[in-house]
Amino acid sequence: MKKQIELTVHPDGLYNRTLHKKLAAKKLRADVNDITALIPLKRSIDARKSAVFRIRYEAYINEPYLSTKDEISYKPVKPGRDVLIAGFGPAGMFAALKLIEAGIKPVVLERGKNVRDRRFDISAIQRNHSVNPDSNYCFGEGGAGAYSDGKLFTRSTKRGDVKRILNILVQHGADPDILIDAHPHIGSNKLPKIVSAIRETVLSNGGEIHFNSRITDLIVQDNRLEGVVVNDCLEMPGQELILATGHSAVDVYYMLKKHNIRLEAKQFAMGVRIEHPQKLINEIQYHSKNYSSNLPAAGYSLTCQTSERAAFSFCMCPGGIIVPTATSPGEQVVNGMSVSKRNSPFANAGFVVSVGEKEWINYRCENEFAGLKLRMALEKLAFELGGHSQIAPAQKAADFVNEKTSTTLNPSSYIPGIISAPLHERLPRFMVKGLGEALTIFNRKMPGFCSNDAQLIGVETRTSSPIRIPRDKTTFMHPDIHGLFPCAEGAGHAGGIVSAAIDGENCAAAAAKFAQFI
Repeated sequence: MKKQIELTVHPDGLYNRTLHKKLAAKKLRADVNDITALIPLKRSIDARKSAVFRIRYEAYINEPYLSTKDEISYKPVKPGRDVLIAGFGPAGMFAALKLIEAGIKPVVLERGKNVRDRRFDISAIQRNHSVNPDSNYCFGEGGAGAYSDGKLFTRSTKRGDVKRILNILVQHGADPDILIDAHPHIGSNKLPKIVSAIRETVLSNGGEIHFNSRITDLIVQDNRLEGVVVNDCLEMPGQELILATGHSAVDVYYMLKKHNIRLEAKQFAMGVRIEHPQKLINEIQYHSKNYSSNLPAAGYSLTCQTSERAAFSFCMCPGGIIVPTATSPGEQVVNGMSVSKRNSPFANAGFVVSVGEKEWINYRCENEFAGLKLRMALEKLAFELGGHSQIAPAQKAADFVNEKTSTTLNPSSYIPGIISAPLHERLPRFMVKGLGEALTIFNRKMPGFCSNDAQLIGVETRTSSPIRIPRDKTTFMHPDIHGLFPCAEGAGHAGGIVSAAIDGENCAAAAAKFAQFI
């Protein structure tokens, strides 16, 4: 017999399986010796009062448990039609795997380097303030997700099978705990090996991956895709292209515009990174200065409606660090990441406000590029405030609210360094007002959130794309170009690793179906 039960476990007893079995027997009113197995299904932290773990188990009573693995058996593709994929981030990787399942050869064109070689260019940004526009935190094998914590929590459950995505990651080396944790993450230190394993699966089953290969033009005839141009010189034929280039590939939008391919402006969000001592966040969230060592670095998710707009935390990194994510010289952008242990003494999160047509009105002559132009202007401003380098402008949170320039700054995880700047004067007024009101509201929800122990580090502008590449809801193709499949974050249709992966699979399935009728 099998039964599902939920146990409430004190953090000190998290790894005490004997205790869990006794608690299960009591809840099931069964003899402890009759419980043959306890299989964890879901694990979460309930910190509304004193922090406890809630673990949902499947209990086997007088019945053997036979372990099974949900692994996909990939088989080499046979010669035939190829499908081009632009980008080898989460969407591109899972699109390639899905095509192999369908027996179709994926040909991946990635503008950046493999995940190992990317590290040298990332180090150059950190240490020398030198930005390689084709290899950085955003561009290269694994995409932005490879070096941004690997958070796998998503609400996009209607788009596809989240568990399938997680199982594929486990199959390629991720910790099986991601299958049961309520807010799973992998860690930036472990992601490169998983990305490399996915690459090997693609290559060993007949797929192709070309690094340092940026698509610089499309070959279009009679509204049909006929191929692409790589690095301004090499023509590659292809009648299907999954465009999974990410939200920072600005050149892709201009390439599409050159062919009069329809684009749309969309709402997005911008702001700063807010950084606290992790110890402070732990004490706020766990309601105690004395908490179990079995509790992980605490996180938070905050949202509110200010007088004029929505404000929210984004991409929260417990025990993490802030990193420079500019993709072109002359701009300054920040994001967050953490390793699997989440053991940095700092906590950081994107702290942003909504941006729409009202905010980009000064760029309305740019039409669908108006939001993008506003974003670029803010990134240029941050670069100037940082002394024309990757040093980030910063201000203590309480000083920001009180409109006071910080005379000193706190220690920070941001390696290029921070410099005091009057963000309350230099950021756009709508942003200053929205962030200021939100800090006051969030401080009521988490007393201590807005203080001079916290500081704002700018700017965080890459929450999502300011441009959407439209597509048909059924075929996943651009309405105007047969064979073009706009995909994931860069096309404005997904956000985050899991939702991008699901969108990659959906586009691959649509491309495979389209290929049958060409």
